[in-house]
Amino acid sequence: MARKAKKRRYSRSSGSDVESEMRRYKKGTAKSGRGGRGGRAKSRKQAIAIGLSKARKKGKKVPKKASKRKTSKKKTAKKAAKKSKRKSSKR
Repeated sequence: MARKAKKRRYSRSSGSDVESEMRRYKKGTAKSGRGGRGGRAKSRKQAIAIGLSKARKKGKKVPKKASKRKTSKKKTAKKAAKKSKRKSSKR
């Protein structure tokens, strides 16, 4: 059998960083942004992102951030390919 592609994995210690950040968020002490004028984390997603970025800074195993541009370019390329196939099959 062919080998399956590996899933993106996070280390357990990075999960603990996210957990601690979620606790801070629930208490209302999770800070977002740079020091000084940095406000509070306003959503759960924001708190998770803060925890993951802290884990990255510590050098823990966290997958790289997925860029939105790459995925959107792939989708538009697929759509264009489908359109060209449809046009050629109609002729």
